[in-house]
Amino acid sequence: MRTAERARELPESGIRKFFELAEARDDVISLGVGEPDFSAPWAARNAAIGGLERGRTSYTANRGTAELREAIATRHEGYDQSYDPGEEVLVTTGASEAVDLAFRTLVDPGDTVAIHEPSYISYAPGVELAGGEPLSVPTRAADDFALTPECLEAAGAGETDLLVLCYPNNPTGATMTDAQLAEVAAFCREHDLRVVADEIYSALTYGADHASIATQPGMRERTVVVNGFSKAYAMTGLRLGYALGPADAIDAMNRIHQYTMLSAPTTAQIAALEALRSCDDEVREMVEEYNRRRRLVVSRFNAMGLDTFEPGGAFYAFPECGGDDEAFAEELLEAEGVAVVPGSVFGAGGEGHLRVSYATSMRELKEATDRIARFLEERD
Repeated sequence: MRTAERARELPESGIRKFFELAEARDDVISLGVGEPDFSAPWAARNAAIGGLERGRTSYTANRGTAELREAIATRHEGYDQSYDPGEEVLVTTGASEAVDLAFRTLVDPGDTVAIHEPSYISYAPGVELAGGEPLSVPTRAADDFALTPECLEAAGAGETDLLVLCYPNNPTGATMTDAQLAEVAAFCREHDLRVVADEIYSALTYGADHASIATQPGMRERTVVVNGFSKAYAMTGLRLGYALGPADAIDAMNRIHQYTMLSAPTTAQIAALEALRSCDDEVREMVEEYNRRRRLVVSRFNAMGLDTFEPGGAFYAFPECGGDDEAFAEELLEAEGVAVVPGSVFGAGGEGHLRVSYATSMRELKEATDRIARFLEERD
């Protein structure tokens, strides 16, 4: 059967390749999964069960239930963001749908979209599916992978139409301060760039609160903010995200959403509403546990000679491994049964690094880092 060229030319996921290699072996410790190892809080699960028992299995409004949109808007006031729940909030089937809708809404065929890298692997394919052309903007380990105006200028981002911003960052765990974002915002205003800000890890920060570019002067009206419930509330399988932005952008995204998803899953919306209402204590406990794991992993990597900057958010470390990161990851899996993801999978700037997820138990992290240390000793 003939297939569309754009589908044939999409690259396969580099992350999936290593998952498949790991699945073919026994006794593998996987540090490659970008998914919480916790379950969704009980209150959220009970709310979902109660909704099913009461027969709440019909469609909701396209934009999501009014109660959930109001709760989302209220939550974002804590990030100094103010959005009208009636016109400026859209509930989606996962944050991934929100990103896809944003690209299809904001990108015309031939538009160029700047993507700072290393970054999440779906952005460039999503831009291409929307008819745009991705432009890689490499960030530097020397800057702790923060995006700078110098990086944007050097890559030619001033000539693009849209910037994709992902902080806290997957895969590096990097965060950005208000002062750093102010410089990027000034660049965006100078060059009339719109922004898609993927802030799915906003609740998972360590030592400093999350900062959003949408709060910078002149940026709210040119930014679509994407977030969701997968990471903070450990609700990956319930597939619920959302977008916030100017009413005209959200309206256009909703029109596409009507023809693709119609509405986000009703049961997931019920769980999400309860999560926002009563599950913040559980989120704080998860963040505290991630922080313990973060400190363990970073200290152990640095002690064994894998230079690792201190990630400020998400649940990833991004150690330098030197040389061919893909070969390193394959040899580590073969020799010690530890699965990590090569940094080069995530684009320019990721070469010579590894993405290591610490969303797994302390016991497994200790065993995995012991194996990695043994691998390095034997490799030398």
